[in-house]
Amino acid sequence: MSEAGKVWALHLGLLGLLFALQFVLPAYHHGNLARVMVLASFAVGYNLMFGYTGLLSLGHAMFFAAGMYGMGLAMRHLGWTPGPALIAGVLSGVVLALVVGALALRTVGVGFMIVTLMFAQAVYLVALYFGEWTRGDEGFVIQQAERVMMGLDLSQPGPRYFVAFVLFSACMLLSLRVMQSGFGKVLIAIRENEERARMLGYNVFRHKLGAVALSGGIAAAAGAFYGLLFGYVGATFATTQYSILPLLWVLLGGAGTILGPFVGTLFAFYLIDISSGFTTAHMLVVGVVLVALALFARQGIVGELRARLWRWLP
Repeated sequence: MSEAGKVWALHLGLLGLLFALQFVLPAYHHGNLARVMVLASFAVGYNLMFGYTGLLSLGHAMFFAAGMYGMGLAMRHLGWTPGPALIAGVLSGVVLALVVGALALRTVGVGFMIVTLMFAQAVYLVALYFGEWTRGDEGFVIQQAERVMMGLDLSQPGPRYFVAFVLFSACMLLSLRVMQSGFGKVLIAIRENEERARMLGYNVFRHKLGAVALSGGIAAAAGAFYGLLFGYVGATFATTQYSILPLLWVLLGGAGTILGPFVGTLFAFYLIDISSGFTTAHMLVVGVVLVALALFARQGIVGELRARLWRWLP
């Protein structure tokens, strides 16, 4: 089998496994995996910007929150149905990403990190300031009767898992297709040597802006679906914590790999879940494990597999 065939077989095989698991998992893990798939979609968006383009953002929570609030406010205050509201959420993230990208990309390195962090904090403060509509930290609940799309009651475990699966499948396959395209290869070239990419005639700023917009759009889609599937919208999702988490997931799974965001999200989620069942100091256990991985698996779980076993992994 060719390398391209192996790549598609592996990724489609994972999706086939995730699809089958919904019929056999117990209720607790069924719900957990649905949540993991939505959060992994968030990490997929972050990976496009950080892992493949080399842009380290400390403010990705603003895109996740933009999608969540774009969807939630449209349903709560405009009476929109879930379909149009989800589109509004994604468009909110894309527009915000274009604005932030156009300004933040005028800086490099640490400057880019600081600017994205500042923008994210501004979005969080806006959510708090307009608490009359957003309800700030308290947030608001999307009622069960409103969470029906195309005849599916998304408050029920089965439809919720299926929609989370569709979202993750779309995000992962889009990521794979983008990185196999000429656009994706230019992003990798920019990450490896930006000056050389510019000397070869590529418009570096335009490609970076495209990466930020695509990354922000995927993150916004994850935020919109998270709010709809789990019935809650709140400013908590705009805090710095939700900017650090996707970075952590991507580093754990393997930056610059297609499967890394999912593996990292799944690993981190269950590491916290399992360790908290044994001790109240579960974050200490998590910290020790993460430090060990940083020391002995510097390229992340999937990154190490690619370096040592399967060099054809994208």
